Amino acid sequence: MSMAFVGLIAGLALGFAGYFGGFGAFVLVAALGAVGFLVGRFLDGDLDAGEFFRGRDSERRR
Repeated sequence: MSMAFVGLIAGLALGFAGYFGGFGAFVLVAALGAVGFLVGRFLDGDLDAGEFFRGRDSERRR
């Protein structure tokens, strides 16, 4: 599945949520979409959970 198609589906979902549910639903769908994206990247192995908990100082020491 191409990233353009995924973006289209995400945009449609946000549009429907914003239209039918208001701004609160729009924000909820956007936040849950972001969480789902991060979980998917983590499960694919493209993302290391330690990247979120490491400080900037540890990047300089490498």
